[in-house]
Amino acid sequence: MRRTALLLITATSALLAGCDALGIETATAVNARKEAEGRAIGSACRHAVRSIESCFQSNPKAGKAAVFAGWREMDQYMRDNNVVGMPSEGEAAPAATKAEGSKS
Repeated sequence: MRRTALLLITATSALLAGCDALGIETATAVNARKEAEGRAIGSACRHAVRSIESCFQSNPKAGKAAVFAGWREMDQYMRDNNVVGMPSEGEAAPAATKAEGSKS
């Protein structure tokens, strides 16, 4: 009886040791994921030729330090490699409308 209980406890603890398979995230993993998401948001904002303030306003839940770090890294990368930003279609449309209105 004791041997069966010991075997059962050992098997259970071995299964629980693999909590990653269960989808349980540790606090460290959650913080690393949020940091990576913030950096990705900042990089995307810089590549889309958006100001850092605009990026903060449109992503209030993202950590500002991570967003700024991503924005700054992408800015440096774009300067070093002569990469031209790609504004989104939604932001380019109002500028085109103003230009057409002034031509008339």
